[in-house]
Amino acid sequence: MEYYEKSYPLVLPLDGDVDHALVGEYIGVLLSRYDFLEQVYVGESIRGRELYCVRLGRHDAQPILYVGAHHGMEHLTSALLLRFINEYCESMRRGGRMYGIGMDYLFAERCIYILPMLNPDGVELSLHGASTESPLYERLIKMNGGEDFTSWQANERGVDLNHNYDAGFLEYKSIEKEAGIIGGATKYSGEYPESEPETAALCRLIRTVSPEMILTLHTQGEEIFYTSGGSCPRKSRRIGRVMSEMTGYRLAEPDGTAAYGGLTDWFIAEYGKPSFTIECGRGKNPLPPDNFFSVYARIRELLFKAPILI
Repeated sequence: MEYYEKSYPLVLPLDGDVDHALVGEYIGVLLSRYDFLEQVYVGESIRGRELYCVRLGRHDAQPILYVGAHHGMEHLTSALLLRFINEYCESMRRGGRMYGIGMDYLFAERCIYILPMLNPDGVELSLHGASTESPLYERLIKMNGGEDFTSWQANERGVDLNHNYDAGFLEYKSIEKEAGIIGGATKYSGEYPESEPETAALCRLIRTVSPEMILTLHTQGEEIFYTSGGSCPRKSRRIGRVMSEMTGYRLAEPDGTAAYGGLTDWFIAEYGKPSFTIECGRGKNPLPPDNFFSVYARIRELLFKAPILI
């Protein structure tokens, strides 16, 4: 762990819980230090919180997308992506190499879009609880069954963002009905695909830049999901095996409710390109902040080398 600190010091501490305010502050500091880092406006959450996104790479380079914190209690993934941005920028500034890759080459050949926190309202609920200033306060307390929102996954409207994409949506609605899922902390898919401003904004970004590959960071399980309904692009299995070797994570196929309505499912179905759900770390969600460096150490190589696997 000392290696990471001594080689690429953090611009701000990431040894605690990362909320929306810290993401904004962290990105602001990085933008002020590195003129090659660019901010991309994507949109806002239901509560008007900006969905911070940055771009690393030439505009005409092959685009790749990394997304964190679909689920409120998975805010550790935001810290992981902030750390990656920080290390990329500092290594780029020094003209260095990461895992044998020249940073100048990576910057010239791949344009990486990084959205560390797709669900800022859900993260705020998980970390700080429901605010009495929210117009949805009473509804939130009712949906959650109390004031402890630690394990909250959905956005502030009670929609699970990773079931809100147009992939097996109608089939999942039948599962919801049978299970009595009508909105709340997790698993409710919303009224229609992309009904939520967060998923709609991300899909607009994807339609605009047409990435060649997407990595979505979740917690936990130390698994890499690479298929949708048993199907996947031809490259996916090969790339997935390399990722599995880098991380020690198990290559897996989703089943049950996890096989419907996710970003990986939608991107594979819509674009026929590789997409991977990376279940980072192991334990019980939300993973504690003191897991941060051990989890990052396992996926660090993957984050730097994934773009050149295409």
